[in-house]
Amino acid sequence: MRSPLFDQVNAEVQTADRFTLQSSKMLKVTLGPDVLAAKGAMVAHQGQVQFHHESSGSLARFVKRAISADDQPLMRVSGPGEVFFARAAETVFLLQLEGDAISVGGSSLLAFDAELQWDIHRTKGAGMMTGGFFNTLIQGHGMVAMTSHGQPMILDCSQQPTYVDPNAAVCWSANLTPGVVSSMNVSSLLRGGTGEAFQYAFHGPGFVVVQPSEGYPVAPTA
Repeated sequence: MRSPLFDQVNAEVQTADRFTLQSSKMLKVTLGPDVLAAKGAMVAHQGQVQFHHESSGSLARFVKRAISADDQPLMRVSGPGEVFFARAAETVFLLQLEGDAISVGGSSLLAFDAELQWDIHRTKGAGMMTGGFFNTLIQGHGMVAMTSHGQPMILDCSQQPTYVDPNAAVCWSANLTPGVVSSMNVSSLLRGGTGEAFQYAFHGPGFVVVQPSEGYPVAPTA
């Protein structure tokens, strides 16, 4: 049997690393210690791998997950083997935490070492009109895998205020505390609005990773 499908570029990437990008769209994790991953993100696995729902771990985190529309349900992946993760052919990138932290927005979180600490934070200024914006703070020593709908871009927030659509903000420096600002006014409302009602406002030493997309369109209900 012959086909370009069997070219080496499409073969599994073999390395000694625990987290390995198979391509820009797929991640392989070699298990040993457990991994926490977004539910439904597994596309293949080899070996005696087990998947279990990951509970909130505390009442406070349970409440925050219950009221957060942006929360990403997690599963615990354990056992000897290898697991391949992907999400809708989005771009996957890795971030090694070395005793520091990262804030991850929306559904950008793909997988991370289970030994890392995590919690859900509510964005300052996010009220009823915004629908509530939440992000996941991850800290400690270990690897974090995230996805971007397209090639991500990094913006420096230290020189001037930086405003990002909440659906386009993938992650940002944990020391940055974004606020929520509105560009709505009476004039724009009377004219049908601009479609850019709320933005995250960042300013200070740090960065924000932005994807070239505001997420997938929601199909209208009948």
